[in-house]
Amino acid sequence: MSKKNRLTSNSRKALKYRGDECLNCGQPLDKSDVYCPYCSQLNSTKPLSFKDFFAEFIGSIVTYDSRLRYTLKDLLFSPGTISKRYVKGERQKYANPFRFFLSVSIIYFILQSLIGIVFPEENNAFISNAEKGETTNEFYDNWRTINDQVKKASAQAKAIQDSIDESQKTDTLTHTTTTSGVDYISEASLDTLNWLKRNTKRFELYRDFYKKHDIKNARLALDSLNHSNTMYHRWLYNKNESIERVEDNPRAFLDYLFQKTPFFVFFFIPFYALFFWLIYSKRKYNYIDHTVFLFHLFSFLFLALIICLIPDTLMDREIFQSILISLIGPFYFYKALRNFYKQSRFITILKFVFLNIVFWIGATIAAVLFFGATAAVY
Repeated sequence: MSKKNRLTSNSRKALKYRGDECLNCGQPLDKSDVYCPYCSQLNSTKPLSFKDFFAEFIGSIVTYDSRLRYTLKDLLFSPGTISKRYVKGERQKYANPFRFFLSVSIIYFILQSLIGIVFPEENNAFISNAEKGETTNEFYDNWRTINDQVKKASAQAKAIQDSIDESQKTDTLTHTTTTSGVDYISEASLDTLNWLKRNTKRFELYRDFYKKHDIKNARLALDSLNHSNTMYHRWLYNKNESIERVEDNPRAFLDYLFQKTPFFVFFFIPFYALFFWLIYSKRKYNYIDHTVFLFHLFSFLFLALIICLIPDTLMDREIFQSILISLIGPFYFYKALRNFYKQSRFITILKFVFLNIVFWIGATIAAVLFFGATAAVY
């Protein structure tokens, strides 16, 4: 179909449907304007039909957005080039590096989760006891014991309270073993210790008490131990249940941490960029330019991991991911440094080694802090 026929057809782009004002932003338009020059909306007054809606939906899937196309091409095949062009001002041509990184990393972890559903492991930790063969009668028998356990816990709490009251008469900074079999330390004794030792001893006491008496209610346990019922003490005691969940289902906990990785990397990159800003202080790039470079670098990593997912899944081996991490990734990093900062090979290699050392040390420390905080709310 010729251009003339297209413009006189029933298409929403047809000349007969064009208006003299943008329906989205009110920008004055000419009949020759297919799109609004101000907001880029299609210049059309035709009511949206099902056919038009479906055609636009299919077109948005099949047709690549030019920014996405250029971003993928330069990111995969021209290390450092996309960052150089972006900081020089070619920003309309490429996707926003911060948003693109979050999108591609989240897509990677979604695909990982889908693969885990389609190809579950033989001993999947998510399989419930009922699915593993627990009978219906056994399931209901467990529920019938709840009332008995509650009564037993209350009796235990009373006995523990009596034994603790007796032990407090002779309690010192050293542990005093109660008749309940738990080494008891009073609140007053804990307060005389330094912060680290006080919290360590407190958690050890709560852990021993939990394992010995299996009392899950933090308020009841703190009352039995004669410890103050504060929010922090309840949170610390409730970590026993978190530890129990991790022991019962370690894979669920690892998946929980795994899902937080994109956000960990997102917040780690600005700190890592400080070292680029320091060792490249004589270059013309500012701190944000280094941050853009790093977001592009990690975007490539997640894109490459997505590409490796299909063959590695089909072969049930992480061959391509191993090659990516051990060979392609380091080479890409080196080439990106060379292309972006334009320094000699020798200087680039020295800085490449230094930045790798800083990365692994910094990432380890940051990961311990980040995932420790994540585990604290698990």
